[in-house]
Amino acid sequence: MMKQLYWLPCLVSLIFLLGYPKDTLSQKISLTPEEIIAFTPEWKGERLPDGRPKVSDDLLERMKLVTHEEAWAVMRNANYKFQYAEDWLAINPEGVLVGRALTAVFMPGRPDVHRVVDSIGHGEGRIRSQNSWPVDQLQSGDVYVGDQFGIHLDGPTIGDNLGNAIFANSGNGIVYNGAVRDIEGLKELEGFTAFVRSYHPSHHLNNPDGALNTTLVGINVPIRIGNVMVMPGDVVLGKEGGVSFIPAHLVERVVATSEIVRLRDMFGHQRLQEKKYTAGQIDSRWTDDIERDFSQWLNDHMDDLPVPREQIQNLLKNRTW
Repeated sequence: MMKQLYWLPCLVSLIFLLGYPKDTLSQKISLTPEEIIAFTPEWKGERLPDGRPKVSDDLLERMKLVTHEEAWAVMRNANYKFQYAEDWLAINPEGVLVGRALTAVFMPGRPDVHRVVDSIGHGEGRIRSQNSWPVDQLQSGDVYVGDQFGIHLDGPTIGDNLGNAIFANSGNGIVYNGAVRDIEGLKELEGFTAFVRSYHPSHHLNNPDGALNTTLVGINVPIRIGNVMVMPGDVVLGKEGGVSFIPAHLVERVVATSEIVRLRDMFGHQRLQEKKYTAGQIDSRWTDDIERDFSQWLNDHMDDLPVPREQIQNLLKNRTW
């Protein structure tokens, strides 16, 4: 367990500074697959090669229709109280950002630590500067979630070049606790829905022997975004100006609950417009007669509803009306 704790973001730089001999510390940038598995024990499904939970593409697609309210309610009931982050500058906000989190954390630049991180990363075969390393690890369906401690002036590590690389690797945008540059170029990337803290035309400084503003201290480690602890493999839901981070083991519950709520709302609104029921009847606990009517409505409209037919069939199978 202590080996895993070395890579909690708040302790990483301390370990470097304490001067552990190389033979007593497994030096690396990312958590190992085994460590990620240890940190996400409630996920029982398939995993990616790097150890992150692999929530299915089907669930990710269905997640796009989930509202923050629906996700929040399910997570709150499961005692996950801090899973929503707000106050973003949104890029291409008309889209919806959904995917599996690949996390990265930066700290204020420190030359000695920066050189150690460079040495470790280059020893692992990583190339170019540190801000490109998380991008190189992105896979289709990932969302790059980075904590750059909100740096603004001379802070942007992502512009339109890195943005294009992110989109090419993942097909997604980003959640970034920091500033970006080249925002007009990023807006031209159709499908690049992103949530960032700010825009600034300057660029980050990355020379440990000269000007240096940020140092990467971890990839695929637990990070903090706003008041949320984000784990590698959490599912990101970004829409309506906010971002929810959903633990992988709760994703199916969130999606299924959302779909039930959506169907019940559609039925209720239709029946209200038809004046078959009053607002009081729909807003309160439904009677057995209304529940039976709902079941029949599901069966009659199965192929016309915004929920997969298989899911509706499963819902009807488990209903008593």
